Amino acid sequence: MDIATFEQHFQAGLDAMASMSPGAARSHYDGLCASFAPQLPTGMTLSDTYIATVPVRRHRPALCRPGTVIYVHGGGYSLGSLDSHQGVAAGLAQALEREVLSIGYPLMPDARYSKVLDDCRRVIFASDPVALVGDSAGARLILDALAGAPLVPLLGLIYPLVGVPTLANLGPDAPLLSREDILAAWALIGDDAPPGNGHQPPAKRIEVLAVELDPLTAPLESAIQAWRAGGADVGYHLAPNMLHGCLHARESLPEMAHAWRQFCAALKQRLD
Repeated sequence: MDIATFEQHFQAGLDAMASMSPGAARSHYDGLCASFAPQLPTGMTLSDTYIATVPVRRHRPALCRPGTVIYVHGGGYSLGSLDSHQGVAAGLAQALEREVLSIGYPLMPDARYSKVLDDCRRVIFASDPVALVGDSAGARLILDALAGAPLVPLLGLIYPLVGVPTLANLGPDAPLLSREDILAAWALIGDDAPPGNGHQPPAKRIEVLAVELDPLTAPLESAIQAWRAGGADVGYHLAPNMLHGCLHARESLPEMAHAWRQFCAALKQRLD
């Protein structure tokens, strides 16, 4: 698959959601994302349970080292689920050789952002993870859930929203994600998001994965410079010519696959 084909298929799926009810749109989004995912790795087991009343899914690879990694999915705060991003969580578990626990947080606007953050915090603090990994909205959830909390051992952030987005600090519009899309997502969380410009290091050790064609990349790169200046050890992996959302089809897109494997290898090296 090339990037143009992925863009066409993913955009068509997003366009189809415009005429659906919220529930139908969420189900459609789950299926759209899952349609790009590779098969579950051989020997991996999945189990659904609850931690602190929050639904979670455990992804346990055949070769499993000690330590739990928590994963928080994306979806713009109003979409996404344990199902939509199962392929990402399973791929992460396989690459890191650790159990990955994915959080099924409530979606907005049904729940306030403060409730979403509280659910994520309760799972994180009850699980004593060796690392936290999130993509897009999930990466921002990790950053906000950890604000003011003791630093965690290791963060993995995949094209996160950092700081307060404005038309001035975001990069140019890109297919699948525009600056207006980002500002609309910010409107859902801005009232409850912890204050700050995102330039304080959220952890001492961080690995970041971004894509070239994404309005979020410019403010992210500014934040990385600030994190490094603040003493954090930050690894940065950029997938050229890729779009926000390509994580789902990473195994079919060579540039995304390469950046993903570098990102996972760096995380695993830090954990080992």
